[in-house]
Amino acid sequence: MLDNVPYLPYVLSAFIGIGLAAATGFRVFLPMFAVSLASYLHWIPMNDQFEWLAGLPTLITTGIATIVEILAYYIPFIDHLLDTISVPMATVAGSVLFASQFADLGTFPQWALALIAGGGTAATISSGFAGLRAASTATTGGLGNSVVGTTETAGAGIMAILAMAAPIFAAICAIGLVILVIFFGRKIWRKFRNKKDLANNDI
Repeated sequence: MLDNVPYLPYVLSAFIGIGLAAATGFRVFLPMFAVSLASYLHWIPMNDQFEWLAGLPTLITTGIATIVEILAYYIPFIDHLLDTISVPMATVAGSVLFASQFADLGTFPQWALALIAGGGTAATISSGFAGLRAASTATTGGLGNSVVGTTETAGAGIMAILAMAAPIFAAICAIGLVILVIFFGRKIWRKFRNKKDLANNDI
């Protein structure tokens, strides 16, 4: 019955892509490693344009990068340094993983959609957790940063698995996360701006 639904493959590909992009918003390399491993073991198909993701060199490289990235977020100062580059890196990784699901659209629509939906989702979630880490540092002196780091790693792993095993649920979770980040981000920004205005008035 579902085979008769128009554009169903594209819809499912979009759900998978959004789920994977959301995963890169938590951690850049863990989702890429998960996709590389799954495609290398032939658990999921990979189109010719992105065969490099299924190759052994990519699997080894992303595996090492994943371990380094996870451990680095437990090192004070280094975690904040990584936050300064995490958003652009997550945007690129989210765009690539999203685009890997749309090989039949043509180059321009494929990458335009990837940058908007994939890159946008990844960047939003990544910036939200970077802000959360900054708030954790300000309120706990950095003691709570390990909790934030562990949450990010778990989120990346869970979202990557969901994107490949239950793409519809993964997409719903990803959209929910983006809405939460935008909502709370606006509240925090307004609170910060009000405090800044009060400080300026006192001067």
